[in-house]
Amino acid sequence: MEELLKNLNPTFQLLVLMAVMTFLPLVFITMTSFLRFVIVFSILKTAMGTQQVPPGMVLIGLSVILTLYTMSPVFSDVYQAGYKPYQENGSIVEALKEGSEPLKMFMMKQTRQKDLAFFIEAIGGKPPATPKDISLFEVAPAYIMSELKTSFEIGFIIFIPFIVIDLIVANILLALGMFMLSPTIISLPFKLLIFIAVDGWSLIVNGLVQSFN
Repeated sequence: MEELLKNLNPTFQLLVLMAVMTFLPLVFITMTSFLRFVIVFSILKTAMGTQQVPPGMVLIGLSVILTLYTMSPVFSDVYQAGYKPYQENGSIVEALKEGSEPLKMFMMKQTRQKDLAFFIEAIGGKPPATPKDISLFEVAPAYIMSELKTSFEIGFIIFIPFIVIDLIVANILLALGMFMLSPTIISLPFKLLIFIAVDGWSLIVNGLVQSFN
């Protein structure tokens, strides 16, 4: 199969490249650090109780910028690994295959062995002897599952302080007999104040960036 792809007519290779290009947004969203950033920021927004602030587009833009920052070494390796075979034999298919290796290695570093083993066994594959024997299509779903778990674990830790503030405010209002006043209206300013006081954005962004191996 690989030999067939390598010997494809240049026109067909160009068609393969165009088909791959249509999947680049999907690759960026699901196979990079973007997935962790956007989920954690969304959970943070929910925990704070702010409905419209910051806007969703701002969180997505911040996630994209941080993704480019954390993935820049990987993207550079992808370019270097793919450019050499294309320069030597002009094979776009071979360039795509070699260029995907750095991305696959990045995902494997963040993927739990349990998830990876499940997807390898699910397709009836043999246990790989080396990491190079694992295909990108086996790593990608395992990486997504691992990132979802990691993101929700981080989100849970972020959620706890805000829940504590809500409980304290609710108990104080209950003790004062102010049943008709919504606790969220009172707790929101305190959440914002504490979040600003501890420099929350910096702590969360620094922690997320450093969480990637």
